[in-house]
Amino acid sequence: VQLQASGGGLVQPGGSLRLSCAASGWAAEHYAIGWFRQAPGKEREWVSSISNSDGSAGYADSVKGRFTISRDYAKNTVNLQTVYLQMNSLKPEDTAVYYCAAAEDDYYSDSISQYDYWGHGTLVTVSS
Repeated sequence: VQLQASGGGLVQPGGSLRLSCAASGWAAEHYAIGWFRQAPGKEREWVSSISNSDGSAGYADSVKGRFTISRDYAKNTVNLQTVYLQMNSLKPEDTAVYYCAAAEDDYYSDSISQYDYWGHGTLVTVSS
């Protein structure tokens, strides 16, 4: 499975961004997808994930109520799905490189170790 994250950029506090993660490859639509982030000098942390089976989703407490994860299965296209992370009310502490990852599981997990495939990150900078 190949993952391509995009949509990062510079935004002012209180602003919004939408990140996209395109997951392609054999049975890519059958993977749970997660978003993680890593700020300078800090460990990578879980942000949000969405299940493959029922679309259930989870959020870290730090982003709950501000971020929304969703997925889109391309019509008439197998082996492809896109997962979005809508980020509203952004704060300077949201500044980080954001990564998407895929887990070969039906249900989402907040554990980094559960994710088998990782994409390159996209930088989000929240600053005035």
